[in-house]
Amino acid sequence: MTYRVAIIMRNTLEALGIKHILEDAFSISPQVFSALGQVPDVGSDLFDFYFTSPELFVKHLDFFLPRRQKVITVTSSPRDDEANVLCANDDESTIIDSINAWFANIERNAVDHQDELSQREIDVLRLIASGMINKEIAESLGISINTVLTHRKNITNKLGIRSVSGLTFYAMMNGIIAPK
Repeated sequence: MTYRVAIIMRNTLEALGIKHILEDAFSISPQVFSALGQVPDVGSDLFDFYFTSPELFVKHLDFFLPRRQKVITVTSSPRDDEANVLCANDDESTIIDSINAWFANIERNAVDHQDELSQREIDVLRLIASGMINKEIAESLGISINTVLTHRKNITNKLGIRSVSGLTFYAMMNGIIAPK
């Protein structure tokens, strides 16, 4: 399948590097923009996917949050187990593998929505992202600590994210909590 991809980044070298990788490894011809205002028909869904920096993502939350499942943020520092984050300092094969896994995950999720969190799992995730420990979550929701641990295990299995920082980032990217 051919995807329509927009790279919206101020860093020209990173943008051109991503463009080169997408063209060579995936036969995708992305369009590169240095600002969101340059994207044609910014209100429409002209593009299937977006690559951007965390700074631009946060600056334009109103645009990116509704499209969060279609956005990869490109950082300069590695992030463990975080969904939709690409480290620009990784070697080319790791970047290609990450993008390939991301595209495969998007296609799988389009067909199979078993990875969706239940409402209670979203409640637990919201409290995890707010900094609560298991005992506080149990007290807040009126459930046992064992139930909290079960929800945490299910969240980790469904999302493939193991760290609290990764879960917090996922919660922000998916509108479960608001960025501070």
